[in-house]
Amino acid sequence: MENQFSQYQDLEKIMITRDEIQTQVKEVAKRISADYQGKTPVVVCILKGAVMFFADLLRELDFPLVTDFMAISSYGSSTKSTGVVKLVKDLDRDICGRDVLVVEDIVDSGMTLSYIKKEFAQRGAASVRIATLLDKPARRRVELDVDYSCFVIPDAFVVGYGLDYDEKYRNLPDIGVLHPRIYTK
Repeated sequence: MENQFSQYQDLEKIMITRDEIQTQVKEVAKRISADYQGKTPVVVCILKGAVMFFADLLRELDFPLVTDFMAISSYGSSTKSTGVVKLVKDLDRDICGRDVLVVEDIVDSGMTLSYIKKEFAQRGAASVRIATLLDKPARRRVELDVDYSCFVIPDAFVVGYGLDYDEKYRNLPDIGVLHPRIYTK
């Protein structure tokens, strides 16, 4: 693949282009903005993968909000979730009585977001909704409703636009399918 990023050579194909991403982010932001009119939710970015989506989404939201960040680990350097959710960085603010919008890069097994939803409910959040860039329902291991999704994708290992494999490829502006030769040894 010809591109200014040498990491593109590790991709089988580009699944979603940067232009398609930006179009869908704007569409999802319109829906979220309509739903949150008259409210000031806490918008939580799940680190590290959701940072690009979070930043682009925030610029399109048309309501007052506050932001916070949370880091959860369930993958390590693997291509599949371990199923064990580890809280790496907690929120800096109290969410009791607040509407919360969780922004995630990809919903795969659903284990991480299921954990977060239960945790936030226990902390007294008034509501918890999920906005994700990518939804991969074929890999779901728990029942989970995703409120806002930019793309529903097939079961492929994707990187770019914040998504990584072993901390690489986050800076690619498109989302591509990582070639198996990279992660199968």
